[in-house]
Amino acid sequence: MQLTETFQQVKKASKSLSLLSDQQRNEVLLAVADAIIDRQERILEANEKDLAKMPENNPLYDRLQLTSKRLSDIAGDMRNVASLPSPLGHITKQRTLANGLRLCRVSVPFGVIGVIYEARPNVTFDVFSLCFKSGNACVLKGGSDADLSNQASVELIRVVLEQHGINPDVVTLLPATHEATGELLNAVGYVDLCIPRGGRRLIDFVRDTARIPVIETGAGVVNTYFDKDGDLEMGKAIVNNAKTRRVSVCNALDCLIIHESRLGELYQLVQPLAGHKVIIHADGSAYQLLKGHYPEILLQPATSESFGTEFMDYQMSVRTVRSLDEAVQHIDQYGSGHSEAIITQNEETARCFQQAVDAACVYWNAPTSFTDGAQFGLGAEIGISTQKLGPRGPMALEEICTYKWLVEGEGQVRS
Repeated sequence: MQLTETFQQVKKASKSLSLLSDQQRNEVLLAVADAIIDRQERILEANEKDLAKMPENNPLYDRLQLTSKRLSDIAGDMRNVASLPSPLGHITKQRTLANGLRLCRVSVPFGVIGVIYEARPNVTFDVFSLCFKSGNACVLKGGSDADLSNQASVELIRVVLEQHGINPDVVTLLPATHEATGELLNAVGYVDLCIPRGGRRLIDFVRDTARIPVIETGAGVVNTYFDKDGDLEMGKAIVNNAKTRRVSVCNALDCLIIHESRLGELYQLVQPLAGHKVIIHADGSAYQLLKGHYPEILLQPATSESFGTEFMDYQMSVRTVRSLDEAVQHIDQYGSGHSEAIITQNEETARCFQQAVDAACVYWNAPTSFTDGAQFGLGAEIGISTQKLGPRGPMALEEICTYKWLVEGEGQVRS
């Protein structure tokens, strides 16, 4: 398979985006949002065919599934993106040198952004909306599990683009093959940036293989520390929401860390999880306290693999610690730098935790389920970066722009 011609077409099409005004971009985004609702039957039908090939107990099933409600939310996110200020043309630095040269640093699109993702058909619309709003073309490489859903979604977008006189190649879906992934990662000169969205195996492969620039979106191994000064009722609500809202997403809770002085209330803290049939992998102290108070069929002793695991399922580990320092040490060892949280009424403890924990998002008395571009007021997200060079945390419009220097003179020459 040779995709060079495809990449050339996308690169050429990306140049035409610079001719569009922000108003034109917004009109297209709103039209796509309307089309998602008006023509949802085609997308849901394709999604049903994808779902039919996956067992319902597969942790990825929830990520793959589209519903009328989820499509409505996707359309709402796209409208939010349309309502946001344009990230382009912002002057971020400006100065006049002693020799009279006038320097201006202004935000511009990357050009062509490639996104590799797995069984997440919602990503198709999120990536398109953010890339289009920021003047970027996008090359999408979805997984085979969601291929029919992705095809239906991109087909809808391209129809709307053509109706507005825009080259549809500004959004291009590659075949759902490993060969296509390899070609995308080697598309030097055509694709300006690659963003992988998926599990650790995919992210590691992209980082280790790509010859084009990559922004790493890390897997989410998420911890929440219930401190000795934590409020029990607040803790119950936060832990339940972080774990059970959507178990397959990267901001879902994987490990509850609890101060040993609160072990006597552990069974109350996790009681709401039993209704969702969450399996708990508890360390020695926690296991003894939960035994007889949590359904036996859902309680297991923790093993060495219980910590540092992104479950993406109705499973969670519990770790007992003697201090804040020990909780931070656990996170340092097993966390992924994605999202971490503390539940405490002690402000000094909370501030120490937030300062000590090395993660893109660190919460105090709130669930990690809020780590999301739309929840952060960004409209949508193209990924959540856990790296430190460049963007960190939810990436939206500003994070997928770069800049260039505009230099004005009056005939000055350098000595």
